[in-house]
Amino acid sequence: MNVSYVRTLETPAKAVERGSLLVNVTDRENSRPVPNARVTVAYTAEPGGVIEELYTNSSGQTDTVELPAPPLEYSMEPGISQPFAEYTITVDAEGFEPYSVSGSDIFSGETSIQDMPLESVSVQAEPENIVIPVNTLFGDFPSKIPESEIKPVGQPGEIVLSRVVVPEIIVVHDGAPSDPTAKDYYVRYSDYIKNVASSEIYSTWPRATLEANILAILSFTMNRVYTEWYRNQGYDFTITSSTAYDHKWVNGRNIFASISDVVDEIFDRYLSRPNVKQPILTQYCDGKRVTCPNWLSQWGSKYLGDQNYTALEILRYYYGDSMYINSAEEISGIPASWPGANLDIGSSGQKVRQLQEQLNLIGEYYNAIPVLVPDGIYGERTAEAVRVFQRLVGLPQTGIVDFPTWYRISDRYVRLSGIAELV
Repeated sequence: MNVSYVRTLETPAKAVERGSLLVNVTDRENSRPVPNARVTVAYTAEPGGVIEELYTNSSGQTDTVELPAPPLEYSMEPGISQPFAEYTITVDAEGFEPYSVSGSDIFSGETSIQDMPLESVSVQAEPENIVIPVNTLFGDFPSKIPESEIKPVGQPGEIVLSRVVVPEIIVVHDGAPSDPTAKDYYVRYSDYIKNVASSEIYSTWPRATLEANILAILSFTMNRVYTEWYRNQGYDFTITSSTAYDHKWVNGRNIFASISDVVDEIFDRYLSRPNVKQPILTQYCDGKRVTCPNWLSQWGSKYLGDQNYTALEILRYYYGDSMYINSAEEISGIPASWPGANLDIGSSGQKVRQLQEQLNLIGEYYNAIPVLVPDGIYGERTAEAVRVFQRLVGLPQTGIVDFPTWYRISDRYVRLSGIAELV
């Protein structure tokens, strides 16, 4: 069935349900929160009519606000009705250039997170105006050019990593590989995955479906990293934003909390086959406008999720029973690796001390986090500091440091401490 997809810039007439929006405002130079920034929200179709005016708190965040969105059912079947509403978000803050994002999308029942990194006026940069293109399931984008899922290695002069390591940064070429005018962006690995998943699937889909699609995105990306695919062709980037070659990545786009949660839990995973060392180049298509035998079908995976298939069962349905989920040997760019077990009240030792020291530095910029004595003992005050951090980044407020919390703390610590300098 051929369906004509038309971007309608949904207006309130069809936006009869509600989704949520949270805006994070930071200083682009150092990732520090920007308090008291003025944030306005308008329908992208009616940019002159402000419907919300918000101000950021000491953590650079607005209150979470509810906004009109089309019916949830629109995102459950492919069709001509646009399943998301689109908003224009503008930020003004003293000492910074204005920043605007148009086309930030809101789904019914979902929380959208829009990051707004501001440039200081001292940088003398042009005011930035981002326009987010439509989700690839609803828009018209080039189909993936088929490739072998396992790349030949060992050819003379070829660079291949010795082991599978999650990179700290990947370089995204914002266009086709051969386009010299396309800009290169330096993006943190997990941020890249969240961006791609928010660009290519619907956050309203079943949890297992989100996991399966995100695992496919992770494995494909890790194959590009592991094989140094583009660098072996003489390019200075890791991956592109072209759907014909790689995935759709959008500079400045919003992400969704449901997708962010999944990525935080599994970002060190990739897909493997027996006796194959490299991550598998797991290709996929939408399964409606484009069909792709032996690849994952995005819409098909949604229907399998509706039938309570697990993520692995969905992946094996498309890629075969020899596919399995693996974990990377190392995660780059963090001060200390995951302890291997949750940290909670009663835990003690060097890992707890590292955690307390990192939270103290983060708390210098996010002063809602209480100051800790780095004694290596996980008490109630440490648990409270963890709960506050979890609230700030949208994680469940358990006060327990699990795998996602550990790495979100490490990531925020690295950003604020200057350990890692982005180009």
